[in-house]
Order: sequence, then C-alpha cells, then structure tokens
Amino acid sequence: MPKQSPIPEPLDKPFYDACNQGKLVVQYCKTCDRLQFPPEPKCPMCGAENLEWKQLSGHGHIYSYAVMHDTPVSLLFKEQPFNIAIIEMEQGIKMLSHLPGTPADKVPVGAEVQVFFETTPGTGQKVPEWRVVK
Repeated sequence: MPKQSPIPEPLDKPFYDACNQGKLVVQYCKTCDRLQFPPEPKCPMCGAENLEWKQLSGHGHIYSYAVMHDTPVSLLFKEQPFNIAIIEMEQGIKMLSHLPGTPADKVPVGAEVQVFFETTPGTGQKVPEWRVVK
C-alpha cells in the first residue's frame, strides 16, 4: 500500500529519525514516569517539559480495527477497502497500522504483531507498520 510521506517537524523529528534507523520510540515523561504518543511539547498529565525518547520493543497485539471503504486520500483510492488497526504495544501505547498482508476485514483481533518499517515513496522517510506474527 502506498504511504504518504511525512515531513518531520522539530517535535516529531526524533520519532522519524529513529524510524529511519529501524527503531520505534515514544516520548517518556521523567517527572510522572509516563509514556506518551503522539509527541507533545509537554506532558499532558503533569505539564512537565522533562521529556526524553524511549525505545519500545516493537511487539504488541491488535486491540481493534475498522475497514476503510471510502478514503478521502487520493493516494489510497485504489487500495480500498483496507484495514485501519489499533495496535496496543506491550508498554501500553496505542498506534495505528494498515496491517500490510492482512486482507480487509480479516483482522485477527488479539493477535500478536511485530513492527517493521516501510519506506515512503515521496521522501524516503520510513514509517512504522505492523504485521501479524504467525
């Protein structure tokens, strides 16, 4: 499935730099000991700006999903229908995936998944996706 190419901004550049290195990272608030995604300038729980980046394991499970039948994104028109899955990482953070290799509406909720990184065609930026572990 073709991916849109994100253009990193200062706030999310460490996330995308890590993706380019094959690593999945999220922000960590050192004040309240909490992981957060997507990145924010400060912790939404305690307001601290005492944030660093922590690497996740890349393992998780499928929490839920929906099937997109009518996307407004022209790049994805010919890929319809496709999955949009919520992935819950081992560390509790939730992220989205198209689940490449999993047919639309054949998503095994609860199944174990592993992150991998796809290169986007527009800029070469890598982005995380997940595949079901057999």
